[in-house]
Amino acid sequence: MAYFDAASAAPLHPVARQALLASLDEGWADPARLYREGRRARLLLDAAREAMAECVGCRPDELVFTPSGTRAVHSGVAGALAGRRRVGSHLIVSAVEHSSVLHAAEAHEAGGGEVTQVGVDRAGAVDPAAYAAALREDTALACLQSANHEVGTEQPVSRVAEACRAAGVPLLVDAAQSLGWGRVEGDWSLLTGSAHKWGGPSGVGLLAVRKGVRFAPQGPGDERESGRAPGFENLPAIVAAAASLRAVRAEATAEAARLRELTERIRSRVPELVPDVEVVGDPSRRLPGIVTFSCLYVDGETLLHELDRAGFSVSSGSSCTSSTLTPSHVLRAMGVLSEGNVRVSLPPGTAEEDVERFLEVLPGTVAAVREKLGAPAATETVRAAGPDLVVDALGRRCPIPVIELAKVIGDVPVGGTVRVLSDDEAARLDIPAWCEMRGQEYVGEEPAERGTAYLVRRTS
Repeated sequence: MAYFDAASAAPLHPVARQALLASLDEGWADPARLYREGRRARLLLDAAREAMAECVGCRPDELVFTPSGTRAVHSGVAGALAGRRRVGSHLIVSAVEHSSVLHAAEAHEAGGGEVTQVGVDRAGAVDPAAYAAALREDTALACLQSANHEVGTEQPVSRVAEACRAAGVPLLVDAAQSLGWGRVEGDWSLLTGSAHKWGGPSGVGLLAVRKGVRFAPQGPGDERESGRAPGFENLPAIVAAAASLRAVRAEATAEAARLRELTERIRSRVPELVPDVEVVGDPSRRLPGIVTFSCLYVDGETLLHELDRAGFSVSSGSSCTSSTLTPSHVLRAMGVLSEGNVRVSLPPGTAEEDVERFLEVLPGTVAAVREKLGAPAATETVRAAGPDLVVDALGRRCPIPVIELAKVIGDVPVGGTVRVLSDDEAARLDIPAWCEMRGQEYVGEEPAERGTAYLVRRTS
């Protein structure tokens, strides 16, 4: 079985396993106590904090450990906003932030705050000028991920941090995906991370708050972790997290070069092997191990199940794999195809043979799924029959509305239109994406008696 979902959780690093087992014997006592066992535990905690701070690029007394990366984000956002409440209640986030950041923004907005969401380009990157333009006198905090968790695109953190610093606004960076590969460049103010993303144990997050940043911890007070992360520290897991971060950093340069070659192989060969595929994300400014592509006329959930049966664990941002039946907010913000979406995220140590086997298996798997759904062949053409058609895809989920559109677009002459009726939210993204891929004109959408009517004009 080839595990290709390291962006969700990386396999436990051997160093983390060793440190975890060793610290179970040495680090079980309360590090706040003065007796021998407590002092021993305190030494372990201090050493882990120093090692982690060195990797992050901050002072040890600026860094605290939290029960998860999500808790670090929530605590960081809430504390920074509360610390600057006299300035205002305006929060800036990008449209492709991790859900933990967006949920924190929703909670802030529900409490009376104001949120500005900065859009991204088709590669998933923000424009630093757009962040600068969003800054206001009442902006209390800005948030920007270091790299995207779904498509791997790296963000221009340094330039955004420069704009924020000039405006006197702290910048919180969610570095969960990138921290294992290196420090986050730029003059950031707050930073969060999560150990299970770099091969540490789950249940350990980190929150770094630079000296001088106004910060007011929210919730009941606690003497632990400077009052920013209440509760007894999970010391064995913290020690393992710090040890694994140092270990992966030591291997990062060589492993990054190797994984970049493997992911570039996937990026270049998948469109050659599988027709009607869109590879998404920035082609160069990207994390080493992540590559994402979307396949037309494919049910994402079925594709993932079939790849799992073939021995590959991958993930997806397709609406068909989600309980909400709406496409990933990242893919939606980028304006790219969401149906049949596959994210391959290679863990360190991935064998070249596994990647080659994936490339051998993928074309037949996609073709089989398309055949089951009755998708049109890549070379299929239909003789024109009339100037306008209506496709009723109401009650049918992705990718059926797009499949039905593709089947009938040849039935209208050049200049003729197809109106697709759909009540699936994914159609709002996938029909325009299909038009761009196939050289047809997306005219727009209009209300219908049920759902929405999407108008497409045949241009070729």
